[in-house]
Amino acid sequence: MKKTIYFFILLTFCIGAMAQSMVPKAPKLNLDSYILLEANTGKVIAEFNADNQISPASMTKVMTGYVVADQIASGAFSLDDKVLISEKAWKTGGSKMFIEAGKRISVRDLLAGIIIQSGNDASVAMAEYVAGSEEGFVDFMNAYASELGLSNTLFQNAVGWSDPNHFSSARDLASLTQAMIKNFPDHYATYKEKEFTFSGIRQLNRNKLLWRDDSVDGVKTGHTESAGYCLISSAKRNDMRLITVIAGSPSENERLISSQRLLEYGFRFFTTQSLIKKNTEITTAKVWGGKAEIVALGTNEDVLLTLPRSDFKNIKANYKFKNNVQAPIEKGDKIGDIEFISDETVIFSAPLIAIESVEAKGFFGRLWSRLIFWIMSLFSFD
Repeated sequence: MKKTIYFFILLTFCIGAMAQSMVPKAPKLNLDSYILLEANTGKVIAEFNADNQISPASMTKVMTGYVVADQIASGAFSLDDKVLISEKAWKTGGSKMFIEAGKRISVRDLLAGIIIQSGNDASVAMAEYVAGSEEGFVDFMNAYASELGLSNTLFQNAVGWSDPNHFSSARDLASLTQAMIKNFPDHYATYKEKEFTFSGIRQLNRNKLLWRDDSVDGVKTGHTESAGYCLISSAKRNDMRLITVIAGSPSENERLISSQRLLEYGFRFFTTQSLIKKNTEITTAKVWGGKAEIVALGTNEDVLLTLPRSDFKNIKANYKFKNNVQAPIEKGDKIGDIEFISDETVIFSAPLIAIESVEAKGFFGRLWSRLIFWIMSLFSFD
């Protein structure tokens, strides 16, 4: 019987001479729920009641902004469009941008009012412009939530007013923020702005972490009596970006301290390493019946891992692929898999693909290759 030959190539990655160290538990915090997530890899570093339903308060506005950003990207309107302010938007209570009914204000300014000033009035005005009414906009919000896989989220308004049927979770809000940073980096850049002046009224960003930590560049505060003090924050140091979502803090100052403690814990004890760049040759496979004898293999995505710092010391890569790949081979064809192993456990795997094409030989060349392959198979063993 024909024997299938597999190559198991063990390659030790010596990523720094990091000493063995213990990773302490995440800090104990006086919160209803929280999550600490690495944005590039999706690795959850720490969590507490992360799937519990919470009242998102003004963290809702992250979805409000996400919908607007996606509609702009789709060409529905532009940042320079002028929005006619309705009486309903003008009369909306709570935190304000201080827009006036009957005036026309650019989408750009309204977004700044939503993000920096947490303007409820700006949120309603933008919702009405996108969908004709705030109610219609809520349908957009829930459709986007479904598309993003936010299974524990339901919206009833664009502002964050408390409602029994208006809820999310720390995990869902982290996933939403992760998607926003990845899909709309230009939109996300507004979240790091520390102030915004409109109609002569200067207001500071409510996210005070922007002043405490230079690596923090977003994202959104929230507070209602039922929600407590809440905060989504994100910080980037070198190649590592962390996202935290905290809910139910007893005070404004404690939500800052809790968020900062989680960020420091993540950056101190964990790291994100880039192991493979996409479409870069990392090994080769033999080719049968091709104009080339070998084909270069790589991955179609960058391979990044987030682990405790000490865990990178003994990572091994196991390349698993079938030898004697038959031509023709198209660029992007899956040839095998690569597995990353730590302590004899597979911690990550990705497909190995051909990063180049290999044409088949002519008729007689293919016939000769098949003959040789058949002869070799006679001497294989199971």
